[in-house]
Order: sequence, then structure tokens, then C-alpha cells
Amino acid sequence: MKGPLFYSKILLFGEYGIIKDSKGLSIPYNFYKGALKVEENPSAEAIKSNQSLERFAAHLEQLQKEQPELVQFNTKELQADIKRGIYFDSSIPQGYGVGSSGALVAAIYDKYAQNKITVLENLTREKLLQLKTVFAAMESFFHGKSSGLDPLNSYLSLPILINSKDNIEPTGIPMQTANGKGAVFLLDSGIVGETAPMVNIFMENLKDQGFRKMLQTQFVKHTDACVENFLQGDIKSLFSNTKKLSKVVLNNFKPMIPEQFHTIWQKGIDTNDYYLKLCGSGGGGYILGFTQDLEKAKASLKDYKLEVVYQF
Repeated sequence: MKGPLFYSKILLFGEYGIIKDSKGLSIPYNFYKGALKVEENPSAEAIKSNQSLERFAAHLEQLQKEQPELVQFNTKELQADIKRGIYFDSSIPQGYGVGSSGALVAAIYDKYAQNKITVLENLTREKLLQLKTVFAAMESFFHGKSSGLDPLNSYLSLPILINSKDNIEPTGIPMQTANGKGAVFLLDSGIVGETAPMVNIFMENLKDQGFRKMLQTQFVKHTDACVENFLQGDIKSLFSNTKKLSKVVLNNFKPMIPEQFHTIWQKGIDTNDYYLKLCGSGGGGYILGFTQDLEKAKASLKDYKLEVVYQF
């Protein structure tokens, strides 16, 4: 048995900001993927995944008891499959900010949810918000608090524009240019990030009035501008606003940036060869980079592994 594939995602803009109602833009990233599987001779990895699914299934049973109107699962089938050794076979790295738990949540919803909202129907704003709410409740098992966006992106496999907490829509993004000089890339920090502690630091910082003011007047403002620029294909303004955003993040989100990357973060701002920003909650995993000249960025970051996500 092998289920359908669910892909990783990249939140291009909006990390942390969407908690405070900034815009956001999330795109599927088909390089990594996962599917539910059953095998005759499972590996140690598969057995570990199966045990984790057993704990997740208990969370889902609790969820439907507490909120029966929100979502119902075919728990009998899920339990039977867990006994058969079902596991999530995934190439999506965990703790890297590319949505490993999101893809798993999407796969479980797709296979076991009853009266599920499908990709084929007319996806009204109400249906999208309902899906996002269900996914947030499911994914809270992994992160403590979830926006539900990662599973939504993985489930629909469409770019999603977040206008505000209650206003999300599928969107089109400008066509990629196969040999474009400009690029969005991932930089591997070589460290696994933990979402919950990073979100806790952010929530703690929110108690500070100065931090809240910086969020509204700088962070959210630049994030919103970047989303608009990207969707309109206004590359010149995009890079100008990404540079501002990169500066604000370096000055105000230091704990989320692994220490050994503070210098190369600043170097990008000083040389304009590239600009870095957080990918997901930070603390490790991938760092997202934007450059107008990919060859220049590669030379400047020659000691690091770059993965190109999007070219323009």
C-alpha cells in the first residue's frame, strides 16, 4: 500500500508576522515529499514513525471528543492500519522549517477524515478557513500552537496568500525563469531547529512594548511590502524591502538566528550579494536567501550548501 504524495512547503514571507496579522505567502516545495505506506519488512525508521502515528492517533481521538463538530475521523480504520504497521515515508527534513509535520497532517486528513473538504470542490474562503482550523488543531500535537498553514499548503499543493488571520486565498505566483539571475535559495544551517522554544521566545518578547512597536512599524510593514512586490513581479522593490526586512530580523530576532550565521547575515546586507531571512521559526534548519545574482551569492557563500527554490 502507498498513499498519495504530499509536498513540503516554504513560507517565503510572514514567519512570526502572521501571528500578528501581517501578510504571508506560502508556496509548495516539491523537492521534498512524503506518503503513508505499509511494508512487509519495516526499517527501524518506519517502526519509529509508526509509534509516533499511534500517539498522534490518540491526539486525534481526543480532538474529536472535545470538538465533535470540528472534525471526525475513521478511527477504526486508522487504528487497524497502525496495527498493520502504517508509517509516514518522508524525505522532508524535520526541524528545518519546510513543513515535515504539515505534510503528515495533510496525509492523515486526506486518508481518514470523514466528510472531508477536497481539493476538487469550489474552495470558498469559508472552506479554506475551516480546513486551516482543522489542520491547526491536528498539528498542535507537534508544535503546541499551530497556524494550520503548513498542512493547508501541503494538502492543496497551491501557493497560499495570507491577507490576515481570517482571510486566506489560493494565489498565482509569477512564472519562474529557468535561467534567471535572481533566485530564492535555502541555506542549510546544519542544525535542527525546535519550533516550540522559538515561538515561546517570540511570545515572551511580545510583552515588551518596544518590541511590539517594532513589529508593527517595521517588521509587518516590510513583510507586507515584500509579499505585494513578489506577487506583482516588482523585483527592484522586492529586493529593497527584503534588505530592510533582513536588517530588522538581524537586529530583533537574534535568538532565532544560529550564532555562527550572524556574520554572514550582516555580510549579505553590507555587500548586497544576498539577503537572508528566517525560514519557519528559525533556531536552526534552513535559512532563506534572496539574491539578484545567484552566481555572486554562490561565490560569497562558497562554504555553504545552497538549494535553489525559485528563479526569476
